[in-house]
Parts: sequence; C-alpha cells; structure tokens
Amino acid sequence: MVRGQLPGLRSRPPPPPRHRRRPAAPHPLPPPRALTRVESAPVILAFVSRKGGVGKTTSVVNLAGALVQLGHKVLVVDLDSQGSASRALGVERAELAPSIHDVLFRGRPLGEVVRRTSVDRLELVTASADLLGVDLDVQNHRRRDHLLADALRPHVERWDWILLDCPPSLTAIVRNALVAADGWIVPTPPHFLAFEGIDVLIDSATRLLQRFERGDELAGILLTMVDYRTASARAHVAELRLRHGLRVLDSEIPVNVRLTESPLGGQTIFESDPKASGAQAYRMLAVELLHRLRPGETIHRPKSSGAAGGVDEPVAPALPAEPLRPAPGDSDKPAN
Repeated sequence: MVRGQLPGLRSRPPPPPRHRRRPAAPHPLPPPRALTRVESAPVILAFVSRKGGVGKTTSVVNLAGALVQLGHKVLVVDLDSQGSASRALGVERAELAPSIHDVLFRGRPLGEVVRRTSVDRLELVTASADLLGVDLDVQNHRRRDHLLADALRPHVERWDWILLDCPPSLTAIVRNALVAADGWIVPTPPHFLAFEGIDVLIDSATRLLQRFERGDELAGILLTMVDYRTASARAHVAELRLRHGLRVLDSEIPVNVRLTESPLGGQTIFESDPKASGAQAYRMLAVELLHRLRPGETIHRPKSSGAAGGVDEPVAPALPAEPLRPAPGDSDKPAN
C-alpha cells in the first residue's frame, strides 16, 4: 500500500491535466468587393455603430480632411441630432439650422443648406436636435427609407466623396444612410464590449439592404483608439482580425491627444497638427479607401510651394505598410 493511501482502495493514476478547448477560428468573411457605382459619381460612405464614443465622428471629420489633402472635394452630412460633426467643423450650436432635417422633412433643397467650412474643398450639411424622434415622421412617407438618397441624388456631382456621420443606433435615419450609401464603415476601438455588437450590426444592415436587392456593402471595419502599449489592445486587435479577416481595414487609428484637441478650434487634424500620428493614420486610411473603392485613380499630393505653379503633384499610390504605434509623447487619451 502506498503511504497515505486508505486501506482497500486501489491506486489510480492521476487524471491528465484539463486543458480548455480553444474555439475553432471562425471562417473569415470574404474580402470587400468593389462598390457598384457610376464612375463619375462620388463615393458615398456611411459611418455606423451601435455604440457611442467609438471614434465615429472623429473618423468622419478627419477622413474628410485627409481626402481634401489628396485633392478631392468632400461633403460631410451630419445625421446625428447631437450635431457633433457640425460642431467639430466649427459651427456653433445656435447656428446649426438650417440642417438636414429641413431637407428630409420640410422639402428644402440640399443645395440651400450646404455650408462651406474653414477647409477648402470641404463642405458640410449640419444636424440639429430637430432629428430627435423623427422615426414617427418617417413612417408617414411612402419612400421612408429613401429620403436621404432622393435628397442627395440631384447634387452628387458636386463632390468626389460624401461622408455620412450616423447616430449610434439603427434608427430610421441610419436606415436612410445605409440605403443612400455605396458602402459603410464600422469604427470600433479594441475593447471587448465594443466588439460585441459588430456581428449584430453587420447582420442587421445586410438584411436591410437585401430588401432592396442590394448585396454585401460593408466597406470595412476600422480600428480606432488603438494603444499597443496595453496587452488587452494587442489581444483584441488580433481577435478582431482573426474573426473578420480582410473585412478589417489595414489602417488603424492610434490613441492621439491631438485628435481630441482639433475639434476645439473647429478644425481637422490636418489644420491643427498635420504631423501628428493621428494625421498620418487618417492619411493612410484615405489612401487605403482609394485603393479599395476607387482602384486605379491617381492620388495627388497636397499643393505645396515647391510644386510647379502650385499644382497638385500626382504620386504613386501606396498602401499602409503596417499599423501605427503611438509615437513618443503622444497622449493615451482616446479620441472622441
């Protein structure tokens, strides 16, 4: 008998160590396809999320600034009743009207509410608190999911890109944005809770568009507020890329305090601090989206005094080589 063994009991080998079974990696979604669109028409992108505070408005405003830097004319349409994109581009709260609400529900032509911003080639349609509770108003319209598309259609040739900043929900306004858009982008920080709603959002948006015989038009999942100094961020970035594969954009937006400061002056990051890591990240995002959505188009460098006659200089397109890491001295405060 082995010392310590009770009489009458036979010795048994110890059970093998229990290892947790790792779940099988989900099959990655197919890569985004080229958008079905008329070549002369602008690219219309909706930025959607089920949660607030994920860097959605920051991405709309600064992607617009990056596209302007590359020589494009851009319209930002603010669809959030909080008017965050409008405020970030320098519009005071008391001056938000007339807004997109007047276009959708009062019959005002879009051209009458488009505003210039302090950035050349960047224009804006504001949003206001009038958008609160419009779901009931929308139900009375025969083309309730096409109000925004109908409003944009007569004017689209004025711009190369139209960026739609949607509220953090799946309201009637967001449905209108998805129907009007050529594609949509889901911004998300590398947080567990932020990831939870992505599959639901993608499924809901896809089912909505299938009602109108539209295909899968997800243009990409955009990682925002990325801080590789934390183990959790590194793990969650890897998890998202494993789960969604090529659906996740190569470009990543790092944590950068300059991104939180630029809206205070009604500017994009390219006016407030064009050398910041946040500016570099949005510039790379703009180039990547040009590759994905407008392949073969010449990309231009911003005008500079060194260019002959001050003309934009064509450059060879280049995809981002690797995600940005926080630069020394960058704050760890998240983007709004």
